[in-house]
Amino acid sequence: MPDSIVIIPTYNEKENIERMIRKVFALPFNFHILIIDDGSPDGTPIIVKHLQNTYPDSLFMVEREGKQGLGTAYIHGFKWAIEHNYDYIFEMDADFSHNPDDLLRLRTACVEGSDVAVGSRYIKGVNVVNWPMSRVLMSYFASVYVRFITGVNIQDFTAGFMCYKRRVLETIELDKIKFVGYAFQIEMKYTAVKHGFQVTEVPIIFTDRTAGQSKMSKGIFKEAILGVLTMRFNAIFRKYPEG
Repeated sequence: MPDSIVIIPTYNEKENIERMIRKVFALPFNFHILIIDDGSPDGTPIIVKHLQNTYPDSLFMVEREGKQGLGTAYIHGFKWAIEHNYDYIFEMDADFSHNPDDLLRLRTACVEGSDVAVGSRYIKGVNVVNWPMSRVLMSYFASVYVRFITGVNIQDFTAGFMCYKRRVLETIELDKIKFVGYAFQIEMKYTAVKHGFQVTEVPIIFTDRTAGQSKMSKGIFKEAILGVLTMRFNAIFRKYPEG
């Protein structure tokens, strides 16, 4: 059985999901895919079910009712992947903002010793394509802010392109992860570091979606900014066993 699974949350991704699935399965490594769909009304699950006829042993889907948040989608996927004994568990967007070819580089980083590999937009300058400057600055300085508050030297704290070794997700108490929006990405990285896991940033080029509708908003970043203060305060009173 393959040791790697790519978790892709979806909501209204009919323009992208088939191309993404076929691209991942065309890579020169046998990845499995788990789709977590939050009740997409545009027919995304129908497309996935059709593709399951072609990839019955490697494409899986969990359908949930309504939009329950990015964080809860990933937590659900992490638990599913742990139950099914995958060793390398990935997060990736459906919209091609993350290049599927980079899955291989993230996996290599973990195979070679890292516990968590982050597809980083900012580890070598600013590698973002098709974003307005206001959004680039918002994202970049969000990570600067998180580094300042937490004291953790991760350049791209809000990155959503990740590879975790299974033992990281087994060690982190997933039910204690509080955030469900993009602050979830910050909390997961911070918690992994607090448990003593090695986090490596792998440089990627992030290209904003060309099909479908973005789920990003200023409110999401506001949640992240305020949430970091709460997260840092709560960490003072919490024990993090070594992983």
